[in-house]
Amino acid sequence: MSMTPGPVIVVDDDAAVRQSLKFALELEGMDVRVYESGAELLAEPELPANGCLVVDYYMPSMNGVELMDRLRRRLVKLPAILITARATDDMRKRAAHSGFRQVIEKPLEDSTLLDSIRGVLSTPA
Repeated sequence: MSMTPGPVIVVDDDAAVRQSLKFALELEGMDVRVYESGAELLAEPELPANGCLVVDYYMPSMNGVELMDRLRRRLVKLPAILITARATDDMRKRAAHSGFRQVIEKPLEDSTLLDSIRGVLSTPA
């Protein structure tokens, strides 16, 4: 019997993006938790052992790479995908160094993000 894959944790300061991702991923049968900021996620006393993170890069006060660095210092090992409207080579390098599995550019119009989420949820830690 396989383990439950765990929730998809979405961190994005844009309420429309958060809600549309929550809706679309729940339609696919996924458990989705949404957070408005890195600080809101970091305030959680305990994060799940399984699941994945979908993190926006451009957010006020703490970008997605800074959030990932702080999560890794807390020994959070959830696989993560960075979403951004404007990916640069430098950003991609910093994201990979921080532990992001993939950088996906917005708008999220095709199945790339969903396919990536399914891939990381089905890969053993």
